[in-house]
Amino acid sequence: MERHYGWVIVAAGAVITCLAMGAMFALPVYLQPMSDDTGWTRAGISGAMTVGFIVMGVAGFFWGTLTDRIGARPVVLIAAIMLGLGLFIASQAQDLIVFQFAYGGLVGASGGAFFAPLIATTLGWFDKNRSLAVSLVSLGGGIAPMTITPLATVLIGAYGWRQAMLMIAVAAVVIIIPAAFLIRRAPEALAQAPTPSSDVTPAEPRPAGIGAIFRTPQFFTLAGVFFLCCGAHSGPIFHTVSYAILCGATPLAAASIYSVEGLAGLFGRVIFGVAADRIGVKRIIVAGLALQAVGIYLYIYVSELQHFYMLAVVLGLVYGGVMPLYSVLARDYFGPKVLGTVLGGITMTSSIGMAFGPLGGGWLYDTYGDYHWLYVASAAVGIAAALLALAFPKKTEEETPTAAQPA
Repeated sequence: MERHYGWVIVAAGAVITCLAMGAMFALPVYLQPMSDDTGWTRAGISGAMTVGFIVMGVAGFFWGTLTDRIGARPVVLIAAIMLGLGLFIASQAQDLIVFQFAYGGLVGASGGAFFAPLIATTLGWFDKNRSLAVSLVSLGGGIAPMTITPLATVLIGAYGWRQAMLMIAVAAVVIIIPAAFLIRRAPEALAQAPTPSSDVTPAEPRPAGIGAIFRTPQFFTLAGVFFLCCGAHSGPIFHTVSYAILCGATPLAAASIYSVEGLAGLFGRVIFGVAADRIGVKRIIVAGLALQAVGIYLYIYVSELQHFYMLAVVLGLVYGGVMPLYSVLARDYFGPKVLGTVLGGITMTSSIGMAFGPLGGGWLYDTYGDYHWLYVASAAVGIAAALLALAFPKKTEEETPTAAQPA
């Protein structure tokens, strides 16, 4: 029975990530009403998300290392309070700097406390179906655009952006805190089990500290691919609503594009997770990154709402399916003992990559009056990610998965 408790962790993690990530990443639907109400520029408001990504990355490294020491539950509880406080201050801000501090600083710092702790804990509960398990935890991120984003849009229309943000803050805290008490560490024997389907070479000897982690080629390759992957899709994700509105879509219809992406991402997580468990994580990531770059580039030919929906399906499937798999590579490379630290480290680099998209897209729009060059640049970064992913150290025929050394 204890072995099956891992699926409880999966369910709780999905709920927590849905609320936390949904609350943070709903900012695009606030963009236009905030700008109209306050007079703040798009680049200035988008800058809060840029700050949030940077802070989330740095904080994620800290939260991940702390999880290796004290477990995920206290980390998630602290982060829930920070999330609620940050959204409350942001909703009442009368100055752009205050808003950027609250949304980018407090909300961003809380965001870093969910990915590494929850994924590291989940991976410890599974010796089989690891890719599927972490993909299901990340379903929360896919469900968020289908739930939190449309909810925020409706609340903004009914109550204004300030009240909408405040109500979402309260709901997130009230739900996340009880769910966090379901999170607990996996039994040692289960956490140490190797991944049977791994298609990459583990780092040997397994690093036991931060310095040793940073000296491995596996870490730098993994972090670099994650950085470029997120740098490629963050701008298109953030600015799609505004782009669709410019093309003539209504605000609610434009926001529904995120819902389509989220729905496609649900299937992508399951499909990619099952495929990775069967044929290897590396192969799935390389193929997914290449398809993502093509999908991003096609945005320059899009102007009709139905075409936005079609691309949303493709990109939702791809980045929804690929993103959770980096953590499985981290587990295969480094084992469970330092997994929180490793995930925190790659989250930090990915967040820096994510930070360029919103601000860069806002700057490109303010400078050129359209989003054409955002999609061209993002597609180029996506191609670079796919090429770098080919450098993941590959397992040879003679190698077999190696269990982590006991403490």
